[in-house]
Amino acid sequence: MTTEETIIPLLEKANATAPAIQKATDQVRKQILLTLARLIDEHRSLILEENAKDVIRMEDGNPKKDRLILNEQRIDDLIAGLEDVAALPDPTGKTLYESKTADDLEIKKITVPLGTVGVIYESRPNVTIDVAALCLRSGNCAILRGGSDAEYSNKALVTLIHRVLASHDLPESCIQLLPTDRQFVKELLEAKKFVDIIIPRGSQELIDFVRENSKVPTIETGAGVCHTFVSRSAQLDKASEIVVNAKVSRPSVCNALDTILVEEAVAASFLPLIVKGMKAHNVQMFADQKAFPILQQAGYELLEHASESDFGREFLDYKCSVKVVENFEEAVTHIRKYSSKHSEAIVAEDVTVLERFLNEVDAAAVYANASTRFTDGGVFGLGAEIGISTQKLHARGPFALEKLITEKWVVKGDGQIRE
Repeated sequence: MTTEETIIPLLEKANATAPAIQKATDQVRKQILLTLARLIDEHRSLILEENAKDVIRMEDGNPKKDRLILNEQRIDDLIAGLEDVAALPDPTGKTLYESKTADDLEIKKITVPLGTVGVIYESRPNVTIDVAALCLRSGNCAILRGGSDAEYSNKALVTLIHRVLASHDLPESCIQLLPTDRQFVKELLEAKKFVDIIIPRGSQELIDFVRENSKVPTIETGAGVCHTFVSRSAQLDKASEIVVNAKVSRPSVCNALDTILVEEAVAASFLPLIVKGMKAHNVQMFADQKAFPILQQAGYELLEHASESDFGREFLDYKCSVKVVENFEEAVTHIRKYSSKHSEAIVAEDVTVLERFLNEVDAAAVYANASTRFTDGGVFGLGAEIGISTQKLHARGPFALEKLITEKWVVKGDGQIRE
């Protein structure tokens, strides 16, 4: 496709074929995903070869690189995700409400597919499979606009998806991969005649751009600025394991820890406990004026004084900020100010404090005595996710199969007219 062309014919074609997947039976939709799982397993070498072409183009220091990489384990995860989504019940065709009026009109509210779902994402080829699986299972078409970083990987995966669709006599355009030229993003965002909803998944910059420019209704899967608050009643060994895991297990993802908040009463005892785990991964810590001397005395070397910009920052890397707070109220106030409302955690043994945190902190997922790294559609039993929604309309938390639907009112009569 040249820069003079337009993507409108692709969008129009996808929209026109949406009824085909909507009419497919529940069994056919399941089988599509299971067949795709088998094809991915059979074509591991091809997928890894194409992914390697993407990976080699990205600098090692780029925090997005981990998200880009596919390996045997991540291919296993793709296959497992497809099988999990196939096993979930069809979310469409459910009766949510029914009644009969005084003049015998039969009224029902039922669940139906959204239609044509546009997803804009960066550097994560697994999203290609997750989105395709969730959309096809729920009777939706998908318009995929992946980043240029993952171009080879995405093309390889979509080729397999198209093979499966063709084998089930469904149009390939049910899953449409758009060219990566940036000029076409604006065109997608303005295509309200052909696209029913846009879901951005990626950096805050991407999400802000989509929100500000889209004429199509948008659901944000927001950036994660995640905090863990270590309360004075916490078991400190448990707290250190939770904090270190939340930061280092996979720092490039949105549910990774960004800021440690520790209550002043236990700061001197707690902060030295995380030194070994953080040092093993060369985590750079930006500490406030109270945390800095404690960590320095504990022998932590990758230490800098925190500035205002280090709070409310999604690091997506082996970096985090640390703040000592006087009490519970200061911790919650800090979270309220800097949180992206993604995932927030407290470590405490005081049941009253735990319940206050879970009730008072406004986020898509709140945790008591566990790592924020669990915020994930697969972990939550949803099979897979398009992203983690941080807004409050339509969907919040893992945006998965159950939310790729809308409602329709069906009214049956026998000649009734309204007086």
